[in-house]
Amino acid sequence: MAPSAPPAQEPGPIVILGGGLMGLALAHQLARRDQPVQVISRRRSEAAGFVAAGMLAPHAEGLSGDLLALGQASLAKIPAWVAQIEADSGLSCGYRPCGIVVPFASAAERNAHPTSAYGQRLDRRGLEQEVPGIGERWQAGLLFEQDGQIDNRRRLMRALERACVELGVSFEEGSTVLELVRNGSQPNGALTGIRVLDAAGQQRTLACSQAVLACGAWSSQLLPQLRIVPVKGQMLSLQGPRQALRRVLFGPGTYLVSRHDGLLVVGATSEPEAGFGEGLTPRGQRQLQEGLTALLPEASSWPPMERWWGCRPCTPDQGPLLGAGPIPGIWLACGHHRNGVLLAAITADWVSRGIEAAQGGAPLPLEAAAALEAFRWNRFD
Repeated sequence: MAPSAPPAQEPGPIVILGGGLMGLALAHQLARRDQPVQVISRRRSEAAGFVAAGMLAPHAEGLSGDLLALGQASLAKIPAWVAQIEADSGLSCGYRPCGIVVPFASAAERNAHPTSAYGQRLDRRGLEQEVPGIGERWQAGLLFEQDGQIDNRRRLMRALERACVELGVSFEEGSTVLELVRNGSQPNGALTGIRVLDAAGQQRTLACSQAVLACGAWSSQLLPQLRIVPVKGQMLSLQGPRQALRRVLFGPGTYLVSRHDGLLVVGATSEPEAGFGEGLTPRGQRQLQEGLTALLPEASSWPPMERWWGCRPCTPDQGPLLGAGPIPGIWLACGHHRNGVLLAAITADWVSRGIEAAQGGAPLPLEAAAALEAFRWNRFD
């Protein structure tokens, strides 16, 4: 009698490296596609998703080219994406399509804005109607009613975590990824494991053939060929009256994002020279206060609530790195710089579809394949 074949092994989980916004968004989408998923995270509080202001602003940011197209496509996906997360978690994400006002010192500056064709032009009177109390410096503006915000820090991240748990995603907190282990017998060795240092100080290797790198500004520490550098940003928040600011106010160097309960988020400095340097600085906090006073003078007297900092992951063209990485089995969802919250929906959808297609599932839609090609990791070469 011939020996029976050994039982087929279940495929291991797809490991998400990084528990920030991108990591959670990918874990959620993959779990919705019935993929087993494990998230490894060192310290989620340092993730850019916890420190960003949550603007959904492809037009207010003045994006252009492929990045503008990606941002617009993601903006269109956000209502359905938020509805999915809220249905899976039972929690609100704090999504508000409130519109964004960009002020300018002159009509000429307004007209030169890269995305001015997508906005409604405002004169000084129009600015005062949209943003009562706006500073006297500003004489013209653009209203982008299609842009908005989401309360990423207090609501979206928590809802995504709950949705992932409800869908069976497993989490390993407090672990540092030390190395991506490859098959050394092959010239272009594929991923075979992840070596980690866990919270108890023990090193071990987790067998793994598919992983998503979503470590934000720290991603190039695992793959040095990725051209990602940290850009530090400081922020603060104030408690204003409810509905004191109906629109997001996006000024040069400073923006004001008012939540539904009147909390006003003020951001953000841009400090590429700081590297991964921790902590607040008097210079950065003074810059925020001066920007706040110039945009909305009355808000400078509102009670302060919190001050924090974080690191944005920046690439040479400020666009993300998406799709297949330099190691077979590694997928990329990193390098989103200032637009991580905006691009989370489309990143999660298209990268998860790319993984599924590589496993023999449905082929990628043409627009998704084109975007993953446009934002491939080695495009700078």
